[in-house]
Amino acid sequence: MADNPGENESVTEKITEKFHDHDSSSSSSSDSENEKSSPSPSAVKPKIYRILGRERPLHKVLGGGKPADIFLWRNKKISGGVLGVVTTIWVLFELLEYHLLSLVCHFLIFSLATLFLWSNASTFINKSPPQIPEVSIPDEIILGVASALRVEINGALAILRDIASGKDLKKFLAVIAGLWLVSILGGCCNFLTLFYICFVLLHTVPVLYEKYEDHVDPFAEKAHGEIKKQYAVFDAKVLSKIPRGPLKDKKFA
Repeated sequence: MADNPGENESVTEKITEKFHDHDSSSSSSSDSENEKSSPSPSAVKPKIYRILGRERPLHKVLGGGKPADIFLWRNKKISGGVLGVVTTIWVLFELLEYHLLSLVCHFLIFSLATLFLWSNASTFINKSPPQIPEVSIPDEIILGVASALRVEINGALAILRDIASGKDLKKFLAVIAGLWLVSILGGCCNFLTLFYICFVLLHTVPVLYEKYEDHVDPFAEKAHGEIKKQYAVFDAKVLSKIPRGPLKDKKFA
């Protein structure tokens, strides 16, 4: 039986149309997937300015752990207790003008007298004597504190050496201005009051900033831009006219 050429051509056309439909549908689906996967320019969020250029949360910037929890009032009882103890110490030594040696001696006299009388009176009142625990400081704590202090002191000495070597004029001026400000504050109040003020600021400023950082950061960005403009003017008019040393000229030559 002979094949009809018209029927063969119609079958071939149908197969070709199916392939074309499949290719067009796959290309359209792939195009739609690419449009979904590629983010639109409006979806990309602009970078938000943060104080000190930080990219981590404030809790991580403060070191994390328990100190950051205390400064950010994660546990209000502990934070309030620490602030209360420091305030009591400041009141005793600053307002009441108590001396450290006298306070320690009076505290030991009161504690030892109370325990001594309780231990001797327990036989007459038929009560158990006080259980005084044995207190000892582990070696690991002392070694850890000493190691941490050594690292911080060495880092501070390295920074001071880098500043004194004359490599960075901007850092030198910033440190001189900071020391001058601290000297003015030291002339107005003693070390204990200055320490207490810094401690209160650490307990109030971070938690307030964390609560209102979305309102504070825009103002900080404007202030940072204005400071950069003023420093550029100061650099052009003053710092650029300061003669450089021979090593500095060779470095930038």
